[in-house]
Formats: sequence, structure tokens, C-alpha cells
Amino acid sequence: METVKLKPATKDYIWAGKNLKLWGKQAPYDKIAECWELSFHKDGPSLIDSGTDKGKRLRDVARKEDIGEYVSAFPFFPVLIKLIDSGDNLSVQVHPSDDYALKNENSFGKTERWHVIHHEKGAGLYVGFKRDTSLEEVERALKEGTILSLLNFFPVEDGEDYFIPSGTIHAIGKGVTVIEIQQNSNLTYRLYDYNRIGKDGKPRELHIEKALKVIDTRAYKPIAFEKPLIGECKYFSSSLHKAGEETVKADKDSFISLTFLDGEGKVNELPYHALDTFFIPANKKGVLKGSGSYVLTKVNH
Repeated sequence: METVKLKPATKDYIWAGKNLKLWGKQAPYDKIAECWELSFHKDGPSLIDSGTDKGKRLRDVARKEDIGEYVSAFPFFPVLIKLIDSGDNLSVQVHPSDDYALKNENSFGKTERWHVIHHEKGAGLYVGFKRDTSLEEVERALKEGTILSLLNFFPVEDGEDYFIPSGTIHAIGKGVTVIEIQQNSNLTYRLYDYNRIGKDGKPRELHIEKALKVIDTRAYKPIAFEKPLIGECKYFSSSLHKAGEETVKADKDSFISLTFLDGEGKVNELPYHALDTFFIPANKKGVLKGSGSYVLTKVNH
């Protein structure tokens, strides 16, 4: 493979915002909740949007030598990159660890990283408990509809980063747009959903019993990384960079993905604009000429 531009799978969940559509993302509905920019997941695989393989699924074209030796060592493609735009509050939720998910869901768990692209005044994120709590207290708060009072609410600014290990209770608040780098999993347990009605006219499903088995009830302690790193775990490493005239090289261990947050220019003569994502195969390079900033993601050993 050569370097390719990607076309995301899109989702129109009921909390979708207007920004992704306004910023040029294409979808057959008025509002977009998520764009799955780099995805090998069956629920929304990304497509190739340049070159001779245009229109094909990336997962069908990329070979072992294209994704790299580290990725091939995993039993699954380990990373999924999304753009998320919240026109309303997302549910209060938690993701299980690999150990629990593999034993009970035939799936892997989910650790994720948020980088704030845009926010409305006063908007923020709920992440973790303010203090050590207990399952009994959590259950009581869910019954009384007061679960948000137990959670940290972080008013956000553009450019901030939040690392969410599996087991951490969390929710994206209304009016926030993020790039999310996560494990390749679509497994979510909802604890609270503001009593909303889904598109089918019924209350959206909750998964309280499962969630209480995996939730970390300890006080949340933010995890920081040394710049330009913005997130790192056993599945992925992501860093934030300024674009200019430079060359980025993927070694034999892993592909590299580039998601541009702003600016415009070219990657190997392929034009880019804000929120475009490119896949650079292992052992290949990308020659950048342009402006703005981008998130670079690769897979760790």
C-alpha cells in the first residue's frame, strides 16, 4: 500500500451535534454524532478515499506488512479513532477491562483518550468520582437520579486532553467536540441516560448490573503525559504536532495515522483539510507541506 486518505463511517445517535456536518463531513442525515476516522471495526469500517483502491474498506486492503509487526502481534486491530460531537449530553457510562469483556462479552474492553477540538461556553466532561465511593452509594444515586453529583465535572478548553482507563465512569457533556483515540471496541455499559427516549420510542437500554461489576469506585486521578504525547497505553500512542514542511516515517513495527485538526496542505501530494485522516503504511513515509496541527497515532508493542 501507499499512503491513503480515509473516508469515515458516520453515526447519527440521538445526541448528535451540528459541527461535524458544518465542518464538511458528509452523511445522509442532518447531524453527525461520530465519524469513525480510522476503523477496522465491523460496526463501522473506514473506507479508502484516494488512489486505485478508493471506495474499498481499509481493513480489506491493508496487509500484514502494511499494518506492521506490532499490530500483527495482536489478535485484533487494536485502535479505533473517532471524531465525536455532542449536541446533547452523552449517557453516563463505563467500559469494561479486557479481562471482563473477554470472559463475558466475547469482546475486548476499552480504554480511551479525548482531545478537545471545540467547546461551547461552559461545556465540559464528566470523568470519574470526586472521592472514593461504594457500589451501594452508586446504586442509591442511580435510583435517585443524582449520579452526576458524585462525578467530577471538568469545564473544558480547546486543546485539553483526558485519559479514560477502562472502569472509569464518564460522560461527554453537551457542546463538546473531541477526537477520541480508543481501543478497537464498541462495548459500552450505560448507567444513566437522563430518562431519554430512543428512536424506537422506548427508553434507551441501561446496563447497570454489568456496569457495577466493572466500575472503579475510587476517586479519579487525572493522568498526564509529557508533550507532544497526549495518550499512551498498551494499544496505542498518540501525539500532537504542528504541521509544516516535514517528513513523518512509519517503521516496520506500525502504521501511522494522521488526523488534521485544522489548517490545510498536502500529504504525499494528497490534499488535506481540517478533520481529514490519512493512513501511512508501515515502512512508508508521508511528506507534509502545509499548516495547522495534527494528531499522530501508532501502535505500541
